[in-house]
Amino acid sequence: MQVSEGKLRHLKALSDARGVIAAAAMDQRGSLRKSIAKGKGVAENDVTADMMAEFKVAVSKVLTPHASAILLDPEFGLPAAAARGKNAGLLLAYEESGYDNTRPGRLPDLLPHLSVKRIGDMGGDAVKILIYYNAYDDKNVNDIKHAFVERIGSECEHCQIPFFLEFVSYDPRGDDEKGLEFAKQKPELVLGAMKEFSKPFYHVDVLKVEVPINAEYVEGSKVYEGHTAYTWKEALEHFRRAAAVATKPFIYLSAGVDNDVFIENLTMAAEAGTDFSGVLCGRATWKNGIPVYAKQGVKALEDWLATEGVKNINAVNSALKTAKPWYAKLGLEAAALA
Repeated sequence: MQVSEGKLRHLKALSDARGVIAAAAMDQRGSLRKSIAKGKGVAENDVTADMMAEFKVAVSKVLTPHASAILLDPEFGLPAAAARGKNAGLLLAYEESGYDNTRPGRLPDLLPHLSVKRIGDMGGDAVKILIYYNAYDDKNVNDIKHAFVERIGSECEHCQIPFFLEFVSYDPRGDDEKGLEFAKQKPELVLGAMKEFSKPFYHVDVLKVEVPINAEYVEGSKVYEGHTAYTWKEALEHFRRAAAVATKPFIYLSAGVDNDVFIENLTMAAEAGTDFSGVLCGRATWKNGIPVYAKQGVKALEDWLATEGVKNINAVNSALKTAKPWYAKLGLEAAALA
């Protein structure tokens, strides 16, 4: 599979020495503002841009020495990009936070003053896009999303900047996406998205994917509460099936679960023998620092990150021992990247 020299150079900058992407994520905007506001007991509008930037700088400064890269947003995250460790590559989000809620389909949009070229000019090693996707949604909705991804892929191809596509499953009918019935659908939804966006004309370089199960409904998981969507053996098979349809490197996202749950998810991926190439892990490592920041300020947050946050990210790193280099999925040898 052909990858341009420019993209290869940037992908190396995002990876560790093994070719594994062990990246932190701190591109949250609306959800972070809401969480800080809740912790402070104030309105969301009272959480200033300076507070958002301050939080992100602390996370970047303390955690990036333990990561191969960090994902940030250009709205509040550029000071954090400057504060990151010299070892860490940089991914920048290109999409608006949230989605269009004025019409069906959770349609995405781009930050209006940004382009792939500008992301490159800001020092970005990759462009990240998040879309909500259900392979069985209305065909017109999915056609809009397919065209959206095609345009960004072409832009990234022209600029020789890697394209990381994150897709999050959802129910177009608005049913409970944390419930048992949606958990039963999730394996096929994740598989469908991985199969679709592996197609070469999208020019996606790395798929940022959900694990294909909800651990709360896996018999024997740490968070299992008695309602079963899959046995442990069935869950492992769902991991294998999703990995098998991906023809592009893929990494797992933490999806806001607690750190120990995410570690268990990665353990399952390893036990299933999947060829995942790392993680982009956000809230699992730093979300419990939000109330610390809200109540005690940035110095207390930095202290918390230096102990609990580092412990969390190192636990994720330990769970990446079986991850495969991204270049192996592309049929490349390590020597080709020297």
